[in-house]
Amino acid sequence: MQLFRTKSVEQTLAETGDSKRKLVRNLNAWDLAVMGVAVAVGAGIFSVGAQAAAYHAGPAVILSFIIAGVVCGAAVMCYAEFASMIPVAGSAYTFTYTTIGEFVAWIIGWDLILEMLMAGAVIAKYWGVYLNDLFHLMGINFNTVFHFGFFTFDIAPLIIVTFFTVLLVLGTRLSARVDGALTVLKIAIVAFVVIVGFFYVKASNYTPFVPPSQPAGSVPGAAASGIMGQPLWQWATGLQPSIYGVGGILSGAALVFFAFIGFDVVATASEETKDPHKNVPRGIGLGMVLVTVLYILVAIVTTGMVSYKDLAKAASPSLATGFELVGATWAAKIISFGIVIGLTTVVMVLLLGLTRVVFAMSRDGLLPQQLSKVGKHGTPARLQIVLGVIVALVASCFDVGVLSDMVNIGTLSAFTLVAISVPIMRRKRPELPRAFRMPGNPWVPILIALANLWLMLNLSVLTWIRFVVWLLVGFAVYFGYSYRHSRLGNEELAADISDETKASIG
Repeated sequence: MQLFRTKSVEQTLAETGDSKRKLVRNLNAWDLAVMGVAVAVGAGIFSVGAQAAAYHAGPAVILSFIIAGVVCGAAVMCYAEFASMIPVAGSAYTFTYTTIGEFVAWIIGWDLILEMLMAGAVIAKYWGVYLNDLFHLMGINFNTVFHFGFFTFDIAPLIIVTFFTVLLVLGTRLSARVDGALTVLKIAIVAFVVIVGFFYVKASNYTPFVPPSQPAGSVPGAAASGIMGQPLWQWATGLQPSIYGVGGILSGAALVFFAFIGFDVVATASEETKDPHKNVPRGIGLGMVLVTVLYILVAIVTTGMVSYKDLAKAASPSLATGFELVGATWAAKIISFGIVIGLTTVVMVLLLGLTRVVFAMSRDGLLPQQLSKVGKHGTPARLQIVLGVIVALVASCFDVGVLSDMVNIGTLSAFTLVAISVPIMRRKRPELPRAFRMPGNPWVPILIALANLWLMLNLSVLTWIRFVVWLLVGFAVYFGYSYRHSRLGNEELAADISDETKASIG
């Protein structure tokens, strides 16, 4: 069985010339940067830093963000090299298909579907939750959740998913413009909150900067819940969970790393980017810098306003907790509005990324090819609508919060394999033009892969069990359908790139 058969770069690029399955290139570097900020800056910017400070690193959470930013930024540079060389929809799935082979590419594609489907549903669900919180804070007596006997339905996720599904069907450019306007508003709210927060900062709250290590059980809320809630590496080694100290900085980095998840989604828009060889690396890099700066600033303010010990006593530590503890309760309304706007933009980018991954897999025949046909607006309208309906129903009808960790393990596995693929492709096709080259090959990409693997090992045992079950389902689909219908395996892929396609990718 040819499980590791690979597509050539020429075959991959030739697929983009199919008029029935061709996406329109109309995005620029700024559109991609805004898209990265849109998906990475959501509700988490107001909460993840506070939680990491309270239960992991104390004020040294600032170092946790820097470590996570460096690791994610390095992984993003690997994406940038591939995207500048193979500007095709599918992101890590497409990159892996050209280097390691079809079976591994299928696994990554299957993981990305899990990541973006669950992330889209989770974020849409939380958008409704925070919208209702905002209504309550503003004194508006309305709730988007309706109860029908034992059945509960929330119309808020349905509304937000429907809105962006319609926009994405009409065109990626239009969606990017709406998303960009909301993202600018979101950044303005974050900047305002940070500036105001600096007036409440006390230098004494940063001492000790690295709190001494102590057992996790000594701080209520910090201990993992049973074996299933333990990080995999702690369960495997039999070590008792601890917080703070150097270990707390690293475990904090594993937590806050998830704040950066989403930049792999930006790479899925490579096929819709003008002059992608230059604009994709620039857009991804610029977005990464903006997000890292925003998160570090919020972490500095959160830990400076109140002691990490006070944050640890809160039921759900967040930036709003900090403002409440210093008496500025009015800030809760602004933060609540910022969260609603923040989550709005995340939903749009995740819907885009999910559709483009399924589109790429369908175009290769690993999923039904009917799904990859584009409509009159140059977008996969039929697929966008189908996936929008699925995300809306899951978010409106089910409690999806328990599955949020699945988002993280899917992304980290993709990051790991893309990093490994960089030295493989350098050796395999050294002659291909690369507008951006990952420095330090092959050792830096290998270190990046190991760093991402370490972050995966910090995820809970239960998350790993669910991940294995999802993979087993994926194996069944691959061997039951995808292997036999693969266009590469059936020798249906063209090897030559048309002049029109060459011109479109610059």
